[in-house]
Amino acid sequence: MKARYAALVSAWLLLGFGGVEARIHAQSADSAAKKLTFGGDVALWTVAIKPDKTQEFEQMMAKVSTALARSEDPIRQRQAAGWKVMKIEKPLPDGNIAYVHVISPVVPDADYTVMQILYDAFPDERQALYESYRDAFAANLSLATGPVTVDLAPKAAG
Repeated sequence: MKARYAALVSAWLLLGFGGVEARIHAQSADSAAKKLTFGGDVALWTVAIKPDKTQEFEQMMAKVSTALARSEDPIRQRQAAGWKVMKIEKPLPDGNIAYVHVISPVVPDADYTVMQILYDAFPDERQALYESYRDAFAANLSLATGPVTVDLAPKAAG
């Protein structure tokens, strides 16, 4: 099952999600800060990480988890509850490693900008966090968002 799921995700990566429309919203043009928000119920956001920097990336995402969990902001806490990061087992053709942020449910209007979450939680580490993420990050690969149209989970008897 694990291999099938990885193969499916890899196929989606290679096909560019088959034209699934992604929505990234930015705040108004006169605003200095950009927000990464998602529409729909689920977001699959795929990034490429340099192969020799996967450990640093995973540590960075663990720090994001800590930041969200420690936040007193209920929106940040809801983000933590629905955000997982999956590592694709097979390297990309260029050698980079793909990671898929699986966000379900999406928190409407919540800012999913990784660096902003880190900066808010760890302001004294801002420069080091930036450099670590910049050194690990290779590219944004794809983003797919949308509503759940069919839920195959068993319904609770009641």
